Amino acid sequence: MRDFQMPGRSAVLATNGVCATSHPLAAKVAIDILQSGGNAVDAAIAGAVVLGICEPQMTGIGGDCFVLLKPAGEDGVVALNGSGRAPAGLSAAEMRDRGLTAVPLRGIESVTVPGAIDAFCRLSADWGRLSLAETLAPAIRYADEGVPVAPRVAFDWAGDEPDLKGAARDFYLMGGKAPQVGQVFRAPGQAEVLRRIARVGRAGFYEGEVAEDMVASLRALGGTHTAEDFAATACTYTDPVSGPYQGIDLLEHPPNGQGATANLMLNILSHFDIAGMDPWGADRIHIEAEATKLAYDARNRFIADADHTTRLAHMLSPETAARLAALIDPKRAMPSAAPLAEAVHRDTIYITVVDRDRMAVSLIYSIFWGFGSGFASSRFGINFQNRGAGFTLEAGHPNEAAGGKRPMHTIIPGMIRKGGRVTMPFGVMGGAYQPCGHARFVSNLVDFGQDPQAAIDAPRAFSAPEGLKLERGYPAAVAASLAEMGHKVVPADEPLGGAQAILIHDTGVLEGASDPRKDGCALGY
Repeated sequence: MRDFQMPGRSAVLATNGVCATSHPLAAKVAIDILQSGGNAVDAAIAGAVVLGICEPQMTGIGGDCFVLLKPAGEDGVVALNGSGRAPAGLSAAEMRDRGLTAVPLRGIESVTVPGAIDAFCRLSADWGRLSLAETLAPAIRYADEGVPVAPRVAFDWAGDEPDLKGAARDFYLMGGKAPQVGQVFRAPGQAEVLRRIARVGRAGFYEGEVAEDMVASLRALGGTHTAEDFAATACTYTDPVSGPYQGIDLLEHPPNGQGATANLMLNILSHFDIAGMDPWGADRIHIEAEATKLAYDARNRFIADADHTTRLAHMLSPETAARLAALIDPKRAMPSAAPLAEAVHRDTIYITVVDRDRMAVSLIYSIFWGFGSGFASSRFGINFQNRGAGFTLEAGHPNEAAGGKRPMHTIIPGMIRKGGRVTMPFGVMGGAYQPCGHARFVSNLVDFGQDPQAAIDAPRAFSAPEGLKLERGYPAAVAASLAEMGHKVVPADEPLGGAQAILIHDTGVLEGASDPRKDGCALGY
């Protein structure tokens, strides 16, 4: 239990339904949908699309999503891959011939076809209770009427403003500047797109005038995108990957997502007495940092489009984890982390919903970097993601950029299962940090017995290429001890990620938790 004389958040407890996400208006929309007869899928879609208006620097209809879904009345989990593919004309060889060594982070080459809308339409049709028109109505209203800009959103928006280009500056700036806290942001063009999707489904986005706007805008910027690329977009159902840790199972979305990295990290950590360490001490941070270096190196070697990932079983095997754990010196840091396959970013939203029938949804939805590529369509203002920057240009690599291929993705929804029962959908936003964030959150829960809110509130560290980042929650003595171990300690220049979770107690009570690093909250009824 937290110290009630100190700043903090209490858990949100309810019995009928809970939503936890990064913006309060989206959480309220999700609860409204549940109370109007919708289920967790309806609520998660409604809240997620609203987040594209509330946090446009983080996500939007020009982005991708991944979903883990536990249906009502059972504990099996379905995974849905809502990530789009590179246009057929994308070529790593052509980029190498131009002297490029990486896909340009904000270049037109980084723009992959949006996959989220197709996934939302499929989810609604296969699992939802309400019509798509009912589910999208709140987002249409907020896009038309506008949303006051929240504090964390304003902070991020100002930092991302220089990367907006052309039409995107018209749609996402006010008087040529990033909006201030409390200014109202409107997106009438997106409202019109959502109305078309509400009427005719995915065809309202991937065909007709909306698709024509996106294709024409991308081609005018030098892209190879075609109408056929958009029309061919299709999400895919798959099975989660999972792995044990101290009596629980962590379920993750399979490749092209990086979720297996979190499983590998926990497999490595299982070789150490983490529970016997000071939860906020240098020894734990050190072991976690070393496991991060090793697990992320494996990620960069193996994870790619599912059709090109061939060594997933090796990555998840106990023998691999044992060999990697043996490389860790408990008192000395190994060389710095290798450069990540993708640049580190923080720009993602996560939403989780559990309804009265105990359907549970874990959904993550992103445009990758702040405002994605920085480009937007000229008529409707659809902001294009830059997920193609997750590809490599290394010839023959499983994640080598190619037309029709999905890039390695950083966004990963999670679920925890104990004793065969799904007990918690959760997610940790924050780009490359996410697998480390998943492992840290799970360890906080099971090694140190923390409740979900305390496990989220706790300080974080991350072994990034530029050094071992520490949030300000750690005292100077911890930083000094880590430096003595050989770590290059650097203060985190911004919060490390943001998390949301819902614990499904066996009593029937739902316990929601939400990260104070974001503007959001958990709500229940």
